[in-house]
Amino acid sequence: MTTSIKTNAASRPASPLLLAFTLFLVAINLRPALSGVAPLLAAIRATTGLSATGAGSLTTLPVLCFGAIAPLGPLLARRYSAERTILFGLLVLAVSVVLRVFFGLPGLFAGTFLAGASIGVVMVLLPSIIKRDFSESAGIMTGLYTMGLCLGAAVAAGVAVPIQRLAGGDWRASLAFWALPALLGAVAWGVFGVHGNATPVQKRYRVTGLRASRIAWHVALFMGLQSMLAYCVFGWLPTILIDRGFTPLAAGAALSASIAAQLVTALGGPSLASRGKDQRLVVMVMILLTAAGLMGCMYAPVSQIWFWAVVLGLGQGGSFSVGMMLVVLRSPNSQIVASLSGMTQLVGYLLAAVGPFVAGVMRDATGNWNLAAGFFMVTAVAALLMGIGAGQRLYVQAKVEEVATS
Repeated sequence: MTTSIKTNAASRPASPLLLAFTLFLVAINLRPALSGVAPLLAAIRATTGLSATGAGSLTTLPVLCFGAIAPLGPLLARRYSAERTILFGLLVLAVSVVLRVFFGLPGLFAGTFLAGASIGVVMVLLPSIIKRDFSESAGIMTGLYTMGLCLGAAVAAGVAVPIQRLAGGDWRASLAFWALPALLGAVAWGVFGVHGNATPVQKRYRVTGLRASRIAWHVALFMGLQSMLAYCVFGWLPTILIDRGFTPLAAGAALSASIAAQLVTALGGPSLASRGKDQRLVVMVMILLTAAGLMGCMYAPVSQIWFWAVVLGLGQGGSFSVGMMLVVLRSPNSQIVASLSGMTQLVGYLLAAVGPFVAGVMRDATGNWNLAAGFFMVTAVAALLMGIGAGQRLYVQAKVEEVATS
């Protein structure tokens, strides 16, 4: 695996604070295209005739793109720079969000594919920006980046149905709304994120032996399994709650509250992960909170669901942010960080993409959520085992060699 590191002092931003704010603004735009769909699934299915399996495919598609398109990000960055590639990704995201409201089901799926592809490219490049420009505060910036992801997801889930109602019940207007913040993020990134016109000095490194590392696979599989649970929640929690008697508005609000609770552990998770002799205990706590919260939302008395939604959010926010920090903590140098990040996103999101689809198939086959609940618990146990392995205080064993550039 070959990675590229570009450096040029003249191209660095004048204000780290402005860049940090812009990174946060970009992060906010990397989840609404997904979490804003779940509260509208019932309306989408009613007007388009989508089955539960088809709806599961709709929520699975962008997650699949996150992993499948991940290798494209570094290739584009080497040719056009990471900053310009991120700008292009944000512009494509804005266009794809609008595309979903035209041309019926083909447009809905095509726009969803492009949204997932553009987000996947941006997500794989932003950590390299954090590592390069905020090396001394990577933990804080990772927490801020994760918090932006959670905030965008929470707001999108919470306002999806209200926007639909303001538009006279048209779910298409609710989906199209998210083109506006994507354009705002693109403008901000174009002003504060894309900087310098000089040709950067480029060094390329070859990292070998990563796929043979047990620790690398533990990190990748932990991220994938906890992401599988997360995207099952994004895709199906509102439908589960509607089946339990919630209105679509209340179900979307519950998902929004759960995602909002992630802000606490998303920001604090990296700090917790960097303390103590290893990360096994914090991984165990976060996965147990996730499993308990999800089962509470599915089976606890309806009057308690809001409490369990918050518990679920605390667990998932911490699981994700700690998983991101494990990529850094298990890597002995920046070259391996970049390669392990790419491997984690490729393996992790391809695995995570399976979850919503499988849950939808189980719901169609049985007419209830009991089989899916068993699937969720098996996934949680597997994530716990992988997280315990990834949480050991060990480094990924891989070799880094500088290679000649043409």
